[in-house]
Amino acid sequence: MYSNSEITKRRDPVGINDIRDLVLHLTADSPPPSWIRVQNPQSIQKLVVLLIPGLTSTVLSLPPIPTAATENPNVPISIPHPLDLPTSTLSAPADLPSTIGPRSEEAAALYGGIPFIARTFSHACPTRAPGDAFRMHSVLNTFFQAPVSGEEKKRRLQERIAAERTEKKDATRHVLTVEQMVENDYPVPSYLADVFKMPDGWIETPQATTDAEPAAQSVYAIDCEMARAFCLTTDGKALTRVCVIDFATSKVLYDQLVKPPSPITDYLTRFSGITAQALEPITTTLADVQAHLRTLITPSTILLGHSLESDLRALQLAHPWCIDTALLFHHPRGRPLKPGLAWLTRKWLNRTIQDRGPGGHDPEEDARACVDLLKAKIRNGPGYGEFRTDYEPILARIARSHFRSGAGARAAIVNHGNPGAWHGTSAAAPATTVACANDAEVLDGVLDALDSHEFVFARLMGLAEALGWITPKAGTDGSGGLGSENPERASGVVPENSRSNDEGGNATLPSSPPPPQPAAPDPNVLLTAVRNLEAHLTALHAAFPPRTAFLLFSGHSDPRAMSALAARRAEHQARQMQNGSAPACSTAGTGDGGAASAASASASVLRWSTADERALQEAVERARMGLLFVGVKNVDGRP
Repeated sequence: MYSNSEITKRRDPVGINDIRDLVLHLTADSPPPSWIRVQNPQSIQKLVVLLIPGLTSTVLSLPPIPTAATENPNVPISIPHPLDLPTSTLSAPADLPSTIGPRSEEAAALYGGIPFIARTFSHACPTRAPGDAFRMHSVLNTFFQAPVSGEEKKRRLQERIAAERTEKKDATRHVLTVEQMVENDYPVPSYLADVFKMPDGWIETPQATTDAEPAAQSVYAIDCEMARAFCLTTDGKALTRVCVIDFATSKVLYDQLVKPPSPITDYLTRFSGITAQALEPITTTLADVQAHLRTLITPSTILLGHSLESDLRALQLAHPWCIDTALLFHHPRGRPLKPGLAWLTRKWLNRTIQDRGPGGHDPEEDARACVDLLKAKIRNGPGYGEFRTDYEPILARIARSHFRSGAGARAAIVNHGNPGAWHGTSAAAPATTVACANDAEVLDGVLDALDSHEFVFARLMGLAEALGWITPKAGTDGSGGLGSENPERASGVVPENSRSNDEGGNATLPSSPPPPQPAAPDPNVLLTAVRNLEAHLTALHAAFPPRTAFLLFSGHSDPRAMSALAARRAEHQARQMQNGSAPACSTAGTGDGGAASAASASASVLRWSTADERALQEAVERARMGLLFVGVKNVDGRP
């Protein structure tokens, strides 16, 4: 913490939304946040924000956050002067005491920790990641999305009123733009944008030979049954049923069961509605389905669905004209959360779907719900199904601001994986995005961006990975695994906007066999990561020009205990539902609610007690704890 900023002694912890508001205050003309005072903010020329999971009090040898009821745990923690910190002579994991693991936070502290923090900052501010009693929500989503300003709300209202006066009352108004398709991970046809490379077996709708827009009547609602979502196969995700309904007539145009290419190991009929007897005579393959769809879908056809990108990926189809009810209607808590189809249908159509019990999921029912939701939207106007509280990417706010020279600050996002698809970049929210494979590339990306950008965000993952916080990727199809292609791969969060979690449906069974056991880890990996992070931070700070404000925050603490308990709880709930048993948890020693099934042996292993429930809540609270460091580099180069 620096002399030009002061954190008030608040009773509530600083949240990720508070850090975001500070960023917007410094870069986007937003009002000053109440929890911190920044003197002369107009003198700041650049802002660099670093997210570094793994920077815990233990790693940094800081005093622990107070837990006594008489002490305020949200007061900034004084960082000892470097000369006051304990020094370590350890040079290899072999020198560690036998009670300390070579990849633990205690080991990182004994290896020397990160001296840059003590040299540069005077205080650490405790923070709390978003979430509820049983889950930690996305740190990145919360940081990169902000409520729209009052001025923007007024502009949007005026724009909506003008549009309602002139708009056509048909579906074409609600077709996704190319930018929206890219942002929401749609398989985009190659002639629209060069952002999606079709693997073998994929098809794309041919490009229209004229510039005519799609006809309003050629709208088809599609919903698919995917073997990964409800049935377990030996080879991951596969299509098992597809239903197509004509929007104009509400007639079923195509409803076909599909034989997966790999054997199904568990039909989970209670959820899927699919049985072995139903699929036994089926010979239709995915290629057959694609061939039939070619006869239905033309370059001017509009496809309609809920989280339609998942259905298109199941069909291995890229199409240019799409309407998505998950984007057309708002989640009650605002974007980037996506509402569930069952909730939308109950809220806006006053009917219940997806309650078939043993009958399982019905794609026709879901497709009809999408049809009726779109008709209600057209009938009632563009504001129907939206809530007053809305969110937008902070990049849009920054782009609209005047910053120092009368124009918006130029933004750069340097991150692991594919940051261009994650953080709300678009024509209205421009940013230079740099995809990196490791922290060394992140360092190079930030150094390259400093001269030409006023706002730079980067994430360093080496420390969290060396600590073993990285959760293995669940799959390669982008369906929610926390792997190397996912922005939250080190967070252990429960995704808020995935289809399987729309209605609190986190009680899904594992979708693929357990990954093979990795090779024995290198015992020196943490020692190397600690030294690399110290070198990277030192190099970055040296490169900052004077009057550069910089924020370092960890986002959260070790998520592994929370993730393991949450997975057990979800699996227990799924087994309870599969066995027709209502209770979500049992008291200690009472079994599984009396459910009788052939899986009783495995069910006993998955018993979930009230003690487990309390343990999960405590693990979530620990995982949500983080640290924030704030400072400005002075004209003379000193903090």
